[in-house]
Amino acid sequence: MSGMYEGAIQDLIDALGRLPGIGPKSAQRIAFHILQAEPEIAAALVDSIRTVKERVKFCTTCGNVSEEDMCRICRDPRRENTSICVVEESKDVIAIERTREFRGKYHVLGGAISPIDGIGPEQLRIRELMARLSDPEIVEVILATDPNLEGEATATYLARMIKPLDIKVSRLASGLPVGGDLEYADEVTLGRAFEGRRNV
Repeated sequence: MSGMYEGAIQDLIDALGRLPGIGPKSAQRIAFHILQAEPEIAAALVDSIRTVKERVKFCTTCGNVSEEDMCRICRDPRRENTSICVVEESKDVIAIERTREFRGKYHVLGGAISPIDGIGPEQLRIRELMARLSDPEIVEVILATDPNLEGEATATYLARMIKPLDIKVSRLASGLPVGGDLEYADEVTLGRAFEGRRNV
């Protein structure tokens, strides 16, 4: 697919193709959409990318995306200071916020431990997390990393680090999707659902 067009359009296809989740075909489709769009639509896209790069930064406390030094959740006086929910990315904060189940604060690691991708603990915001845990108010850390190999490795690593601090460490239960079918559940998920079973 690469190098089929010349000059600017191929440069745009290449640039789009470097974005996560966009394969060569999608990159080509988006590039031609931009090419054929009204000039103001393309200009608005350019502006929004530029604005995001200029204005949006990461919260100095939790690492969530924010236009201020401190994000909306860290600034909110109604949030509890006793528990921290550790997630991989900002999008995970949004997902948990939608449930309205959690009233504490967050800590965004900026990824998960993945030796294959050259991401070790030192590439993540783990030092910053440990610094926050020196606050005696904190009684629980909820590890809400993804339920995959990297997320599990990260949760295990963090649990080992936090245990000696006499802070309760919990992991999000992960089990069967609602509306799912038992026979299609993989054994890890099914095993998890058994482990996390509750009294009824």
